[in-house]
Amino acid sequence: MEVMQINTEKSIFQANAITSGRYDFTSCQLDILFMLLAMLDKNDTPGKLYSIWVKDIEAITGRQWQYNQLKEATEDMGSRMFSIETDKSYKQLWFFQHVEYQKGKGYFDVKISDSIRPYLFDLKDNFTVMQLQSALSCSSKYAKRLYALACQWRTRGILSIPIGELKEMLFLKDPKGKEKEQFPGISEFRKNVLEIAKRQINEHTDIEFDYEIINGKRPHIKKGYDTVKLFIGRKKNQQIVIDFNEPLNIQKEAAQLAQIMSYGIGEVVAKRIIKSNKMDVFRDVVEGVKDKLKQAKGTIKDPTAYLIGALKKQGINVSDD
Repeated sequence: MEVMQINTEKSIFQANAITSGRYDFTSCQLDILFMLLAMLDKNDTPGKLYSIWVKDIEAITGRQWQYNQLKEATEDMGSRMFSIETDKSYKQLWFFQHVEYQKGKGYFDVKISDSIRPYLFDLKDNFTVMQLQSALSCSSKYAKRLYALACQWRTRGILSIPIGELKEMLFLKDPKGKEKEQFPGISEFRKNVLEIAKRQINEHTDIEFDYEIINGKRPHIKKGYDTVKLFIGRKKNQQIVIDFNEPLNIQKEAAQLAQIMSYGIGEVVAKRIIKSNKMDVFRDVVEGVKDKLKQAKGTIKDPTAYLIGALKKQGINVSDD
């Protein structure tokens, strides 16, 4: 069995009921869940085993998980209930039917429970689409959950939710009041949850995220209920300033990718150039563009667009499709 080659640009899907459900998974447990979501296919049969490789998780997240950490994480996931409440019912669910670690092989097999399948496979309209790389890149469990929530609401761009309700979703507050509330003060909640999530989501994901806390004393707000308003947008591709005087001393694919993208070219196109074995053509075009820019003496206002045009003329596909 070989390590899976997972496309980090892959979109993963889950029911909105999972996105906004009440459960308390650690960052490691959420990484396991997201990796599982990336493996699902609509044609999968019930009872299928999904092999999750430790090296895959480490390669994508940049974080190392020890064997015992993962073992403890899945063991704990088995005991952590996931709850979904509607007007008609209150469901208590568990994700995994069983987990089996393959000793000395670096992976473990997961079988999902029958009761959770409809929330992963039978998706019609009420589902959330996330980018795998973004979901895994956040290290805070709250950032991961709020990123998913932001993805659910990004088409509308804004979500107002009572802070108490958001805390219940994040397992910071017991709706029955039996457990001690975590971060009870607004300043604590802001510092330990919202600010960390805002920073990580904006740094590592495809979403622009901000928030505003609205005091319950304001007009039109239910008395005594503080509300957090989430502002959500799609992150625009940032055009990188090009330094055409940098030498193209590229030896590894990772360095090639970074170098190509430094000229303002998107990751998808950069990977296409590398896989098509046209790096020599790319280098020649860049050198030619350097000369043109020197001759133009600042009259070429958009060097990236000029480079893309030159690449097209040399038969390099630079479209995003």
